[in-house]
Amino acid sequence: MDWHIHSEVPFNSADYFEKTLITENGFREYDVRWRLADEINPNGFVVLGRAFGTYVRRVLHQRKVVVGHDFRKYSQDLSRSLVLGLLWSGVDVVDIGLALSPILYFAQHHLGVKAGAMVTASHNENGWTGLKLADGLSSTLGPDEIKRFKEIVKGGDFEKGQGTYESCPSVFDAYLKDVVGDHKLTHPVDMVLAAGNGTAGRFAPTVLRALGCNVTEVDCDLDWDFPNHNPNPEDISFLHSIGEATRKHGARIGIGIDGDGDRIGVVDDAGKEVFSDRVALLVARWIGRKTPGRTVVIDVKSTGLFEPVLGEIGTHVEWEKTGHSYVKAAVARHNAVAGFERSGHWFFSAPYGRGYDDAVLAAAILLRMLDESGASLSEMLCELPQTWQSPTLGPYCPDDVKYDVVDAVTEQYRQDKEAGTLIGGAPIQELKTVNGVRFVLEDGGWGLVRASSNKPSLVLVAESCTSEDQLYDIMDHIQARLAATGQVGEYDQQMPPRSAV
Repeated sequence: MDWHIHSEVPFNSADYFEKTLITENGFREYDVRWRLADEINPNGFVVLGRAFGTYVRRVLHQRKVVVGHDFRKYSQDLSRSLVLGLLWSGVDVVDIGLALSPILYFAQHHLGVKAGAMVTASHNENGWTGLKLADGLSSTLGPDEIKRFKEIVKGGDFEKGQGTYESCPSVFDAYLKDVVGDHKLTHPVDMVLAAGNGTAGRFAPTVLRALGCNVTEVDCDLDWDFPNHNPNPEDISFLHSIGEATRKHGARIGIGIDGDGDRIGVVDDAGKEVFSDRVALLVARWIGRKTPGRTVVIDVKSTGLFEPVLGEIGTHVEWEKTGHSYVKAAVARHNAVAGFERSGHWFFSAPYGRGYDDAVLAAAILLRMLDESGASLSEMLCELPQTWQSPTLGPYCPDDVKYDVVDAVTEQYRQDKEAGTLIGGAPIQELKTVNGVRFVLEDGGWGLVRASSNKPSLVLVAESCTSEDQLYDIMDHIQARLAATGQVGEYDQQMPPRSAV
């Protein structure tokens, strides 16, 4: 076997089984993701296991790792390759098998194991694979740690030993008790739950029924071909299907969960798609009233309503880069009661959670809020100031140029601010450059351009506080500016018709 790393290995050849394929572009900001066969092969996962085992021993000074995997047709096989590499490096493995990412994070707490490795490509399309790596309780690798891990992978100087293997498939029972606890709903809630045929369909219905919900399942049967929708809560078609089912069954709420169970999408009782950040704002306000003076962390894609709405109840807001590792770390750093990303990653600290992102726990907390309030979600949303929001758009942009494109666009918006250029009829008041560029207009509207951390694409979001027309003007301006670079390709989805926003 050739364990030296190659950047190209032909698929459907003897070399594919005998050589090691790992391309450099898979090492991203806070996890690692590749296209199977084109960019990584099973031998590559053996090397990743040897490297992470080495990282666990040398950097974390630990000797045990919890391992789990999502539901893709190749994930179990790749997990076995990873486990082989871990054992070879001399660390002990506790294998929880098929799981959600938050179940793996829970298992670390439950079993007292600081290191964890989840074989998953999260919400990426079929054909993708990767790892989410935990370096502590409620802590996953960030950019510096990923760089260190990459250096170990490329260096090839691995620890050696003979670790032990333990299968631990019963973690879910403890997880269910942990999420439900003594907080069952006082009144049953009729709800629609959609999993896009992903891993959450195996676990989430059981938890939410135990909570006290009458659950109507939509695409909760596991199918690794994802024949209906990619399980991505930011995918408008996924949310549309949940909305249709919610209206059909007269449910009080519709909830969608992504491929590895750490992101939530929401549809209200009228079957209307609601962007995750607006629902998160309601939850943050509900929690904020119960925990006066605490902090909430949000990402740069989130609605601009957080600061004025939470400011009224004395809750402080901290902005952070988009990315589950960034927000997770910021929640811990600021001793925040919660953290929210517009993509649907919700993080809850004590007394609600342990600081990691968990869509099933997020759904449980959202349902408790509805149960306590007695109001419908649509009624609660109407209490918020009206704004017009875009979906999250993802135009293709190659990994090797996407950050340069964002830097160039940032400089152009800096010049627009100095020149007083009008965008959507208003000048730029402020630039937030914590993660890409978010230009904030004098009337409160804003637009965001950032590089995706886990795919070869950019991320575009906009919001208007004045009108639907201004929302489209802002997004048209962003798209035209990006088109002029010549580096942007096909979009993953488009803005809906103006009358449908």
